[in-house]
Amino acid sequence: MLILQQHIVPEGIPRIRLLDYALQVFTTIPSRSNMKKVIMRGAILVDSQPGQKSDWVIEKQQITLIDLEDKPPKPLDFKLEIIYEDEHLAIINKPAGIEVSGNKYFTIQNALLANIKPSSETDSLKWPLPVHRLDMPTSGLLLIAKTTTAIMKLGQQFETRKIKKKYHAIVAGSILDSGEIDSPIDGQIALTNFKCINRCHSLKTKWLSSVELFPLTGRTHQLRIHMADYGFPIVGDKKYGKGPILVGKGLFLAAVELSFIHPHKNTPMNITINHPKKFDSLLEREERKWVEHNK
Repeated sequence: MLILQQHIVPEGIPRIRLLDYALQVFTTIPSRSNMKKVIMRGAILVDSQPGQKSDWVIEKQQITLIDLEDKPPKPLDFKLEIIYEDEHLAIINKPAGIEVSGNKYFTIQNALLANIKPSSETDSLKWPLPVHRLDMPTSGLLLIAKTTTAIMKLGQQFETRKIKKKYHAIVAGSILDSGEIDSPIDGQIALTNFKCINRCHSLKTKWLSSVELFPLTGRTHQLRIHMADYGFPIVGDKKYGKGPILVGKGLFLAAVELSFIHPHKNTPMNITINHPKKFDSLLEREERKWVEHNK
């Protein structure tokens, strides 16, 4: 049995089922449906016993995510952009339009085997594993563990919110220069900070805003839900966007910065990438159309 992550339930938690709680704690599981399957397969232990998705979580319980996979992922011949790699971890630039993991063949998990070098460390994983989630339509930085030490320590950093993430998005409307969104998601606390870095006119939405987003919690679809509820849906968001959201060019959301402590070297890491070119192209095109329309 390979332990991927362990968690001790703190005191004072609200009444919550194991399924909902595990989604908050174990960021490697991509969705609620996947978490249900993980629990039903017995890969979530509560005080060393297989948990049930309807169990109530109790303070001081030890909740453990274990690896039950005996067969490796099916290799996918799909080129990934490697931003950083060493013996312990890797960071890739995930393209939009591909799931991180799941039951499909076309996933990042399957593509990792052909892109990431095996670790020579004594605690190397059987195959590299993503440490957190990015939605299928979201692009950007994705952290990959290559050793058991890496996945445990990085998981702990996510759990204690020591890993900082910055996203870039284009939203419909003219948003404030900066602010915080604190509306709950599925009854759980959810916090997002934002900063507007540019605006342009748009014939379809009157304005578009280029924003930096800083999630302080890790709820599923948090940024997409928060921006839509705040009245500034992310361009291309068919699921949560309302009104004219300029569909057709994909979701304009990208993870552009990761800050964390290296799980082996214990040194600060700060990895950044540029946002996709389509972000600038959209702003330029919408401003140009507005100017031509108003001549």
